[in-house]
Amino acid sequence: MTGNPENGALMEIACDESGSDGENLTGGNTDVFAHASVRLPVETAAAYVQEIRRRIRSPAEEYKANHLLRDKHRAVLESFLGPAGPLRDGNAHVHLIEKTFFVVDRAVDLLLDEEGDEDGDCDGTEAVTLFRGGPRTFGERGWREFLAASNQLLRVRNDAAAAVPADVFFRTVDTLRDEHSGTTAGVIVGRLAAARSRAESYRERMRDSPVLFPVLNPLLPAIVSTARYWLAEGRSVRLVHDRQNMLTPERIAWIMEAAPLSDVQLVAARSDARVQLADFLAGIARKLASDELNGRGDPALTALLRPYVGTDSVWGDEGSGLRLGTAEANSAV
Repeated sequence: MTGNPENGALMEIACDESGSDGENLTGGNTDVFAHASVRLPVETAAAYVQEIRRRIRSPAEEYKANHLLRDKHRAVLESFLGPAGPLRDGNAHVHLIEKTFFVVDRAVDLLLDEEGDEDGDCDGTEAVTLFRGGPRTFGERGWREFLAASNQLLRVRNDAAAAVPADVFFRTVDTLRDEHSGTTAGVIVGRLAAARSRAESYRERMRDSPVLFPVLNPLLPAIVSTARYWLAEGRSVRLVHDRQNMLTPERIAWIMEAAPLSDVQLVAARSDARVQLADFLAGIARKLASDELNGRGDPALTALLRPYVGTDSVWGDEGSGLRLGTAEANSAV
């Protein structure tokens, strides 16, 4: 089968995500967030979904990515991602976010005011430098403590926190600064340690007013990045997205202005075959990217995924980034 997008002034893009743990990015169930988008006519997408069902023959009412990821369905997975599958020829895109790097990126941006923007794109060098050098300098325990403290500082909801997030964070960075003075990572955490007023101002804002855009939730910046990818073709874009509690009318209005989009429509994934294909791709991409990140990647499957991966993905690990195709995003830093 082949499927080409219909011609017309307005381009409809179907989207879904995989790996959402809200703001818990260092202790959640997944270490990668993936946002996938698909451009296909509804009828073409429905035919592909039916073809997948015919080949897998599961009794499940709704198919998910894990159906394709089973070893016995390897041929279906390779066909889905491969050059003869429905998604090639510019019909799909995946935005990946490495969650722990996202935490470091956001903490550095907040406290050191590196060049970044509200969509989560940070162009500064220190986030990448700290992320790549921190584990080696601080050791596994010190690095995990830093990540956990950063996550707690930035997250909106801290109901279960045993201590004030800012106090925990600054005790952590003070200790790391003192124990590793003279190292590059130690110098960077030293700069973080000197930014307490910024952190306390941030926590005050969290307490005093409802938060429309939690800085640690990856969904909003991922959607904006996805929209800008498709808008680069010079056409008006409508996103058809799986329903998410995060996507309130106020946040959708912000996304439409930030991108900018012509429209955002929320649907149930089961009601739109294009969204189902995006759901498949997001789940597959998250699993394959996580495998690469953790040193257990399948080279053949990673090679099949790579053409879909956006170079503006938020990814800090250099080796897996090179294999996945995300490294260009941070190659300059």
